[in-house]
Amino acid sequence: MLRTVQAAVLVIAMAVAFVPHSQAQEQASKPAIVAVIQTQLDAFQRDDGATAFSYAAPGIKQQFGNPENFMNIVRGGYEMVYRPQSVEFLNLITYQGMPAQRVLFVGPDGEPVIAVYPMERQADGSWRIAGCILERVPSQAA
Repeated sequence: MLRTVQAAVLVIAMAVAFVPHSQAQEQASKPAIVAVIQTQLDAFQRDDGATAFSYAAPGIKQQFGNPENFMNIVRGGYEMVYRPQSVEFLNLITYQGMPAQRVLFVGPDGEPVIAVYPMERQADGSWRIAGCILERVPSQAA
């Protein structure tokens, strides 16, 4: 029985030790993740579809096919990301098992929205954007 308790304690200790390490690794990746998103946002400002598209993960590239299609979707459905009044990088979270950067945008209409950017690490160690999920910020009652 003592061995069973010792084994259980060891397994728990290993699991607890692993979680902060994993979170620490994700947090250490935050500057690189933010840089990728910011570079794509900068490309949107210049209407540089080729550069913006180059930061998309392979699945996104396959879905849209080319920079022109990608930019048409961004312009039409992601105006707050395409032409924001302001951008504030928030916390790095886990979304569907992937690191994901939360970003607060104030769109051209003055409305705030939070974008969740799931990020995908590539074989070469670089990060690519695997999506952009928009969450409306509830308006505060006056």
